[in-house]
Amino acid sequence: SPSPQDNVKPKDYYAKFNARKSYTEYTDPCEDASKASLACMDRNGYDRDKCMEYFQAYRDCKRAWLDQRRADRQRGR
Repeated sequence: SPSPQDNVKPKDYYAKFNARKSYTEYTDPCEDASKASLACMDRNGYDRDKCMEYFQAYRDCKRAWLDQRRADRQRGR
């Protein structure tokens, strides 16, 4: 299974959105981090304490994505 740190950086959300047939509010460049955290929960009998690194990686990814979106809006993208 991938390391939690493999999913800290969000995927290029422009590419992620353009790859979809239709844009929805649910398009998420941090989808891999989300799936990895859920897979960790499955593997560990839903013991959250054993998956904290995966949850942190997801939060870090989301923060980076939102920061990038904010910067893009400020630049008019």
